[in-house]
Amino acid sequence: MSIKENMEKVKQNIATAALKVGKKPEDIILVMATKTVDVNRIREAIQAGGNIIGENKIQEALKKYQELKDEKVEWHFIGHLQSNKAKDALKFANMIHSVDRLPLVEKLDHRLMQEGRSLDILIQVNTSYEESKYGVEPEKAVSLIKEVSKYDTLNIRGLMTIGLFTRDEVKIRKCFKVLKKLFDNIVQEGIDKVQMNYLSMGMTNDYQIAIEEGSNMVRIGTAIFGARNTPDAYYWPSEKTDS
Repeated sequence: MSIKENMEKVKQNIATAALKVGKKPEDIILVMATKTVDVNRIREAIQAGGNIIGENKIQEALKKYQELKDEKVEWHFIGHLQSNKAKDALKFANMIHSVDRLPLVEKLDHRLMQEGRSLDILIQVNTSYEESKYGVEPEKAVSLIKEVSKYDTLNIRGLMTIGLFTRDEVKIRKCFKVLKKLFDNIVQEGIDKVQMNYLSMGMTNDYQIAIEEGSNMVRIGTAIFGARNTPDAYYWPSEKTDS
C-alpha cells in the first residue's frame, strides 16, 4: 500500500476507535513518527494530510527540519531528550513530549529565557514501570508537575506515556488507564499554570486501544511508513536507546 493509502487507513481506524467511545474523530491528533523516514516519504505523508512530524533523534531531526522548513507542519520531539541536547531541540520543536526530570527542565528554561520565549511540553510518565523506559513514576508525577509549573518558560499541556510492548491487551490498557486517571486527577487539582489539553498515548500497535482509554494524541510511524529496517526497529520511541 502507498503512504497515502496507509494514512487513509490510519485515519479510518482513528475514527472508528473515537466513535466507539463517543468521541469526535477530528479531536484525535495524529503525530507522524518519522524516525529513519526519508524526507521524500515524509512529504508524501504531508500531502496525504499529515501536519505534525514527530522525531526521536536530535541530529536526524535537525537535518530534516532544514530540508522540510518550507512545509506547513508542526515539529514535535517525542524521543528521550538528553539535557545537553536541549539547546538543539529548541531549534525546531514546537512541542516536546518527553520532559521527565528537573535537570532537563532547568536546561530548557535557561535557553528559553535567553531567547525570550516559552515552549509547550508534555510530561512523560512511565506507566509500565519498566527500567527500559524513560519517564517519571506515576506516584511522582504530580510533584514534578508542580515543580515544573514554577518555570514561566515551560507550558505544561498534558501527559505522555508508552504502553507496555506486549500482545496482552489487558496489560496495555492498564498502562493507559493509569495515565488517564493521573490526567483526570491533575485536572481536578487545578494546579496553577498547568493545562491538561493532551493525552499523548498510543502507537502503531496500540493506538486504537489508547483512544478507547482516553488518548487524544497518537504517535504513528510503522502503520504509515512501513517497518523500519534498522537494528533498533523494535524499540519504541523514548525507550532507552541512543538519542
